[in-house]
Amino acid sequence: MEATQTLVKPIQLPSDQDSSGRTLGEAELKLLAEAINSGTLTSTKGNFVKALENQFAEMLGVKYAYACSSGSGAIHTAIAAIDPEPGDEIITTSITDMGALTPILYQGAIPVFADVDPTTWNVTAESIKACLSDRTKAIIVTHLFGNPCNMTEIVELAASRNIPIIEDCAQSFLAEHNGKKVGAIGSIGCFSLQQGKHITTGEGGIVTTNDDAFARRMFLFINKAWGYGDPQPDHYFLALNGRMCELQGAVAVAQLSKLTEIVQSRQVAAEKLTAKLQGLDGIVTPTIDSRNTHVYWKYCLSVDSQKIADGAVGLAKNLKAKGIFSAPRYIQKPAFMCEIFQKQRTFGNSRFPFTLARPEAVDYATDRFTGTYSGLEAVLVLPWNERYTDEHINYIAEAILEAVEQLKK
Repeated sequence: MEATQTLVKPIQLPSDQDSSGRTLGEAELKLLAEAINSGTLTSTKGNFVKALENQFAEMLGVKYAYACSSGSGAIHTAIAAIDPEPGDEIITTSITDMGALTPILYQGAIPVFADVDPTTWNVTAESIKACLSDRTKAIIVTHLFGNPCNMTEIVELAASRNIPIIEDCAQSFLAEHNGKKVGAIGSIGCFSLQQGKHITTGEGGIVTTNDDAFARRMFLFINKAWGYGDPQPDHYFLALNGRMCELQGAVAVAQLSKLTEIVQSRQVAAEKLTAKLQGLDGIVTPTIDSRNTHVYWKYCLSVDSQKIADGAVGLAKNLKAKGIFSAPRYIQKPAFMCEIFQKQRTFGNSRFPFTLARPEAVDYATDRFTGTYSGLEAVLVLPWNERYTDEHINYIAEAILEAVEQLKK
């Protein structure tokens, strides 16, 4: 086969774990030098973090943006702004990083897991509604892989109960629903600048809001609840130092100027791959609601194990032999199956705050998460970044086509 001949010598794909797949360069070095030469590396006295916050708020179209130390810190800051009482419930997704879950427990609240749509791996208004109770304090929606949740229905549901929405936008910079950017739709938006995100400072986060009261609490929480600029400042409540330093701020300002181009590059490459794989038996390309724009943190396939031997796992093994390191299942098990939830390992032997939980809130029965389990079984996460060329896309497409031919039942 011609395709087989083109794959005799695998090519090396760019990686977001090093310079081959990142846009880091002279612009970042220039601003880093400025920060170092200034001698001021703390954001309480410097200018770069403030510039990042102002530019990010303007880009997103929100009143407030605050930088912090990590994406997990951004989620923690958002939850602290909501200020749950011990035992309050926060609805979240069953498919997410632990950094988006442990902050809920640290603030004394109970994560209540909603099922997901097995074709988008996102929570829905319907799955959230099934989790609501009189203890629900907030809803966290995760725009997974860069594909937004269908926010119109979720916002309507939350508004009917007067429940704030926290958007986890760690993987979805500049993604839109109905023409509005994620992170500006709910009550609070949370972004990550970790190594593999659309833009990076190694670690780092940003929180956004239009709400004055939430903004005040977020600013304070990042700063040990110290009222910088107040007439008589004090430490007003329990909080940590979650600040970003000026070195990260300098890199972030340079990265932010490249974000639109980065997103467009990922989208163009994704559209080309979709066109090459469209209609391939046993493979479903990304499912995108007509109201949404996908920004492709990763490119995900849904693999039908009834048509392809060993499903996503079998396809991943075949692609690995060709130098394409994909991730079947994304996470090996639903988040609630991790020991922290199964054995309720929190603070010493106290099990707090699980000791305050309703039985229904910690019911992780398999039949309550049919979308989660079927979605994880089918998903294959392809590596993705802004450095992909037509050569890379053609190579990935040919490798998948060849693999499917070899594995079809």
